[in-house]
Amino acid sequence: MISAATQRLLDFLSDKDSYPHQPPQVTLVQTHASWVFIAPPFVYKIKKPVSLGFLDFSTLELRHADCKREVVLNRRLAEDVYLGIEPICEHEGRLHFGGYGEVVEWMVKMRQMDPRYFLLQMMQTEEVGSREMDRIVDKLQRFYATQPPLPVEEVRTANEHLRQCTEDNFTAAAQFVGQSLSQQALDGIAHYTREFFNKESALLESRLHEGWIRDCHGDLHLDHIHLSPEAVRIYDCIEFNTDFRCIDVACDIAFLAMDLDFNGRPDLARYLVERFAVLLDDPGMRALMDFYKCYRACVRGKVESLHANAETVAESEKESSLQLARRYFQLALRYAVAGGRPCVFVFMGKVASGKSALAEALGKETGWAVHSSDRLRKSLAGTPLNHRGSEEERAALYAPAMTQKTYERLFEQAVTALRDGHCVILDATFSKREHRDALKELTAAEGCDVRWIEAHASEAVVCERLRERDQDAAVVSDARLEDYKRLSAGYEPPEELPPEEKLTLLADGKLDRVFSVLLHHLVVW
Repeated sequence: MISAATQRLLDFLSDKDSYPHQPPQVTLVQTHASWVFIAPPFVYKIKKPVSLGFLDFSTLELRHADCKREVVLNRRLAEDVYLGIEPICEHEGRLHFGGYGEVVEWMVKMRQMDPRYFLLQMMQTEEVGSREMDRIVDKLQRFYATQPPLPVEEVRTANEHLRQCTEDNFTAAAQFVGQSLSQQALDGIAHYTREFFNKESALLESRLHEGWIRDCHGDLHLDHIHLSPEAVRIYDCIEFNTDFRCIDVACDIAFLAMDLDFNGRPDLARYLVERFAVLLDDPGMRALMDFYKCYRACVRGKVESLHANAETVAESEKESSLQLARRYFQLALRYAVAGGRPCVFVFMGKVASGKSALAEALGKETGWAVHSSDRLRKSLAGTPLNHRGSEEERAALYAPAMTQKTYERLFEQAVTALRDGHCVILDATFSKREHRDALKELTAAEGCDVRWIEAHASEAVVCERLRERDQDAAVVSDARLEDYKRLSAGYEPPEELPPEEKLTLLADGKLDRVFSVLLHHLVVW
């Protein structure tokens, strides 16, 4: 619960008549760690009296010291924005700005920036392209050049600290399972992260000796970049935890690349990373990027989840933060499963093998589109999805010409997604080699990979699933128990697919358990 003294302070700062410069209005914005009061032409920020493990603002002295650090550090990239710190004092029972009396709180005072030029706002209202990215790269490249590499003896434990940070993220995220992510997604992301640390320990260690650990910004997402016509300003760096800020330059850049992905611009994310890799002469950055972007997406998912659970946040804002948290955790899982490149995931197999349930589960957890041949076939024929027609109708619906048309449209949808920079999930039996070969040819032309997941189930389980379909009006597939032997006989096993491209999965058990096994394999593929 908020104390009476804190509520009194918030009420004071929310009142426009409290301010000496008499702003026309005051708008309150809050994060998990601060309250921000926009009082044009200034912005005032106070720290919440909280201790969250990774930050400690629990005393006035700690908040005062943090305010001073915030101004000094942020003047590196936004010199004319951070004006200084001011106290709020109390005298004879009344609060006022500065001057005399007992100091009850400290504030960071900033100049308000034109909201039109925040990068996130610009991406929503106008075209943002390579020119804007070049301005950001130029600003940050010069900044990194002024930050000397930290001595190896000072950063010797940087990778262990990074590992601990990822584990702390997973511990924090565990309390939000069922709200902003599933247990399967959390386990998958954690497994990917731990495997990366184990497999790439030499690469991570080399970063310490090559001088890539520097005093960076630490929180480079779109809302912290202001691109006015006259200047690039990058504000609100991490000041409360030195270890979060003194990091690999690649990790700093990954935050911005991740947020570009999050906001639907993977093209700009790739451009940004390539420009930095070339201009900083750092080819090793590319091999680290997916790992760091996964880590950064988890951080944002955790932060938004914490914000959604804060006491003073309105219900509508809580739900908005939860939605953002879910999307960030989805993005983290996408990096773990596929990295930063578009890819096709094919869920194939015999009738009632469990492929469709697994495809839908992966689509739900990642946000990737799922294209089902069953749904597409009926859509092309103008048949209601849940309608199982007569024997004659089914014969026409599943005729070779209609099957060919269905797969051709399925391929078109896959190529469209790939060209937009997205992964895509295809759910179809792919029982004929000719269709598998056709897909491989198309994706090769696009420069993308295909990952084949062939689902299997025991005959007893398959027969039980087919019997249950008679009682489920929502089933789209027309296959029933009487079709099992005929359809199985027409299935051509994908023996031509090399082992490195295909995963064979037993899908007999409960979906949650089988899906966990699937993710375990996908994140180390």
